[in-house]
Amino acid sequence: MYVFLFVFSKRVKSEHITIHRQGGTLLLAIDVGNTQTVIGLFKGSKLLSSWRMVTPKRQTSDEIGASMLSFMKNSGYEPGIVTSLAVSCVVPAIFNEIDKMGRRYFGCDTFMVDGTIKTNLKLDYDHPQEIGADRIANAVAALKIYGCPAIVVDFGTATTFDIISSEGKYSGGVIAPGIEISSEALFKHAAKLSKVDYSWPDTVIAKNTYDGIRSGILYGFLGQVDFLIEKIIAEQKILDQHFEPQIIATGGLAPLIKDKSRYIMLSDPDLILKGLQILKSYNP
Repeated sequence: MYVFLFVFSKRVKSEHITIHRQGGTLLLAIDVGNTQTVIGLFKGSKLLSSWRMVTPKRQTSDEIGASMLSFMKNSGYEPGIVTSLAVSCVVPAIFNEIDKMGRRYFGCDTFMVDGTIKTNLKLDYDHPQEIGADRIANAVAALKIYGCPAIVVDFGTATTFDIISSEGKYSGGVIAPGIEISSEALFKHAAKLSKVDYSWPDTVIAKNTYDGIRSGILYGFLGQVDFLIEKIIAEQKILDQHFEPQIIATGGLAPLIKDKSRYIMLSDPDLILKGLQILKSYNP
C-alpha cells in the first residue's frame, strides 16, 4: 500500500556522510498511521528530508527514538538541530511513548494535533473532535497550498476523502476500506487465491486467475474512488454552486491511482507532513 520513500538531502558518493548543521528553527513532523509512520524534517516551510517506517505500536520511547536518530544520522543530520516536534497520531496506544521520545531524545515538548488546536479552518462537522489528526493536517495543507475548493483523497489503511468548500470550510468526508486491507481480507478468506502485485493488467477482462485478481482489485478500487468523487461533487454543488474542486491524492498508492482516475489532478505524497508544519506555525 505504501512506497518506502527515503529522500536524502545530499547524495552520498562514499562512506563519508556530510553532517548538516542547520541554523534556526527545525521541526520534526511525525505522522503515526495505522500501518506506517512518516517522518519529515523541516526548516521553515521547506521539507529537507523524509522517511517511512512501520508504525511502532508496541515499541518503547527508546526504540522509537533510536529509529529517529538513525534516520537523521544516515541522512547526514545532527539530531541536536531539532527544536520542535509536531505529531499526528491515529494510534492512541503510542501517544505517551512518542511524547516521551520527543522530550528525551530531542528536548522538545510534543505538539499533538487534535480537534482543539488552531487550524484556520472552520470545521463543519457534527463532532469535530472525531476528525482524525491526519485528516485535519491534510485539509489544512490542501487549503494553504492549493486553495479552495478541494478534495483530498488519502490512500492509507483506510481511503479517506476530505472536502473543503469554496469558502474554505471543512465540509465533511468519506471513509472507505483501503486497497491493501480489502485485498488481505480476500486472500485470507479465499483459500485458493494468492496475493498479487499492484500493477495494472492490460485489460479488465482477464484470461487467468492472477490477472483476474489484479483487475478486480485495481479497477474495482479505481471505480470506487471515481464514483465517490463524482457523488461528492454532485452533492456539494447543491449546497455550493461554485464547487469546482482541485482533487489532490496523497498516500502510498496515490501515483498508481492518479494516472487512471478521471478526476484526480494532483499527487502530493508529503501533504500530511506539510500540514503538520503549517499547523505548528499556527500554534507556536
